[in-house]
Amino acid sequence: MDIFTIGFTKKNAETFFTFLKEAKISTLLDVRLNNVSQLAGFAKRDDLKFFLKELCGTDYIHTPELAPTKEMLRSYKKGDMSWEKYEDKFLDLMSQRQIEKIVKPTLLDHGCLLCSEHEPHLCHRRLVVEYLNESSDLNLKVEHLY
Repeated sequence: MDIFTIGFTKKNAETFFTFLKEAKISTLLDVRLNNVSQLAGFAKRDDLKFFLKELCGTDYIHTPELAPTKEMLRSYKKGDMSWEKYEDKFLDLMSQRQIEKIVKPTLLDHGCLLCSEHEPHLCHRRLVVEYLNESSDLNLKVEHLY
């Protein structure tokens, strides 16, 4: 099953929506804790939902169960927690939430996980895919759009 990830920072609206359209994304799963971010106007929940449907024919769903807790994110961003520690805590959180039982496979098939980070290497969207591959039989083949 093909799945994609994308971050909206360091992209203008044209680049962002072109990536999604060319990849033929069926559903964008917003894995941000705060989906009304002011970092990019086109990435705010209501505007994003409209643009996705109109420009790409893509559905939008906010999936906060795939986001870190506010405390976890704050500790990492402040530098109180290393990336390695954040990774461990985040993967434990996904296990506690049993996301493999919550997320519908039909949403993941040609779906795209959205977060703010430009690259996936230090972003939880990559960890979500890795967790699902390790704890389910979905066999997700990931492509990071950036």
